Amino acid sequence: MDDRTGREVWCADRVQLSVSPCHRRLRDLEREGAIRGYRAVVDPAAVGPHFEALVFATLRWEDSDTVTAFEAAVSAVPQVLQAQRLFGEPDYLLRVATTDLAAFQQLYDARLARLPGVLRVTSTLVMKNVVDDRPLPE
Repeated sequence: MDDRTGREVWCADRVQLSVSPCHRRLRDLEREGAIRGYRAVVDPAAVGPHFEALVFATLRWEDSDTVTAFEAAVSAVPQVLQAQRLFGEPDYLLRVATTDLAAFQQLYDARLARLPGVLRVTSTLVMKNVVDDRPLPE
């Protein structure tokens, strides 16, 4: 049984429908964009060394050109797992993953501190993920 069929059987059981109507509803949600995709959740410890940092970026100016340039540049950095624009200061929160502290320092110096429009970049290291990748509440 493939994973998609497994999801559909789980969905059907959960909402007390047969698989066929559940399958149609899933396809409708995919077409409408409510379901954007499916992914595997990989345990970082199982695939090798894993180092995470939270990086806070404050921009010099918050005009639309600076924001657009910063967001495009951040999107091009593969080690940035998440980037969120915030109200107040700092302007952005980035979740960054590298293999180790040395790799993070190199990324920080070479790319993150040089992102367009950046006034200040600070970071803190992640000691432990207490809640990680939780599904949306019902």
